[in-house]
Amino acid sequence: MSNKTYNVGVVGYGLSAKIFHIPFINDARSFRLHAIVQRSPKPSDDAAKDHPEVKVYHSTEDLVADSDVDVVVLTTTPATHHELAIQAMKHGKHVLVEKPFTPTSEQARDLAKAAKEQKVLLTVYQNRRYDSDFLTLKSLLDANKLGRVVEFETHFDRHRPEMPAGESWKTKPEDYSAVFDLGTHLMDQVVSLYGLPERITGFVGTQRGSRNTTGLEDSFTAIMHYPDNLIATAKAAVVSPEAQQLRYWVRGEKGSFKKFHLDPQEDQLKTGLRPGQQGYGVENESKFGTLATVGDDGKIVEERIPTVSTNGYTAFYDQFAKALDAKDEKLLPVVPTVAADVIRLVELVRQSSQEGRTLTV
Repeated sequence: MSNKTYNVGVVGYGLSAKIFHIPFINDARSFRLHAIVQRSPKPSDDAAKDHPEVKVYHSTEDLVADSDVDVVVLTTTPATHHELAIQAMKHGKHVLVEKPFTPTSEQARDLAKAAKEQKVLLTVYQNRRYDSDFLTLKSLLDANKLGRVVEFETHFDRHRPEMPAGESWKTKPEDYSAVFDLGTHLMDQVVSLYGLPERITGFVGTQRGSRNTTGLEDSFTAIMHYPDNLIATAKAAVVSPEAQQLRYWVRGEKGSFKKFHLDPQEDQLKTGLRPGQQGYGVENESKFGTLATVGDDGKIVEERIPTVSTNGYTAFYDQFAKALDAKDEKLLPVVPTVAADVIRLVELVRQSSQEGRTLTV
């Protein structure tokens, strides 16, 4: 448990702030929601009404000038992350940046360098390192249940053949690519397990066909080539008419693990369930993954593996607090240089797709 309570200022008041950050800031013992930046409140969307106990600012400038703020959480669009993070760090604030980290790896590395210069800690909200299904898979790998892994598949597939409605950065081809958005989650999980690959092959484009009139990159496949003949595939599709969407399929010499369905936390949060409440982060038994192992007689034996129950993404904030207490970048839940490496992989996947060749990382 942290030795101090850190005052948090959240920049932005959209879905990311409301669903993926504020519930966990409130749940984490070492953090206190101190302020929110909401530029344009509306009668039906007003941070001051939702959180009357906290300060509400209308500009990031006012927030970072608040001497009581210890940590700034950026939930704004990726294109704003570099400028706002620099601004916060220059005021001596520690910073947590929502993913995707930055539009370019150059900007990401610049932020990592700036954090060292300003003697503050910077991390990136790769919260899906704390997904219950990923932690379940990780526990099997740590216990060597699969043996030497030769193929690792991680999917974020949906059946959404229609173009997304509304106005956001995720509908703008100049800002959005599926590999930049979902790919940063999937490839970060792989990198957290195996480090950077030696080579990478990418396919980026659209599966919506004639429906896609804007050129939005709605799907991707990234094939990461590792030593010892390990191939890791990260994939997101929008044309996938399946009753059960594949999440993981990992095969090794001793066994394989196959898991369908996404971690339940996002859907639970959207329905109002909060960390600490009964049932939060608990997956229905019908959605458990399957471990297949080779028995002594050479026959394949299957067993259902219960998805681990956790305190969810609060664990990210708890680990962040440990790093802040120790003033140690190595203890961060996500080290910024590693997050920059993931953005570099995004760039290489797109380049590989454009050039039609495998690239050295």
